[in-house]
Amino acid sequence: MLVAFSVSPLGTSESVADAVAAAVRIVRESGLPNRTDSMFTTIEGEWDEVMEVVKRATEAVGAYSGRVSLVLKADIRPGHTGEMEGKVQRVEQRLAADQG
Repeated sequence: MLVAFSVSPLGTSESVADAVAAAVRIVRESGLPNRTDSMFTTIEGEWDEVMEVVKRATEAVGAYSGRVSLVLKADIRPGHTGEMEGKVQRVEQRLAADQG
């Protein structure tokens, strides 16, 4: 499964960068394939392992504030791996074919 999620503290006047960095650190230390961009962190793996990482990342952000916002989108496709790259490659192939 792929899970794209965004987690941030609410109700604080401080920058959220430290809290978000704490969450991303947990994702990266998980050893699961992941990618972080300006809006979301995407992680790939089995249901239980991915959700455990999301939970731990959310708890890390909670240390910065008593209230946390979590946005999550999941692509659940049993039996498929490497889809963080595969989905993008398939789109790029279509775009390249349009150019040819």
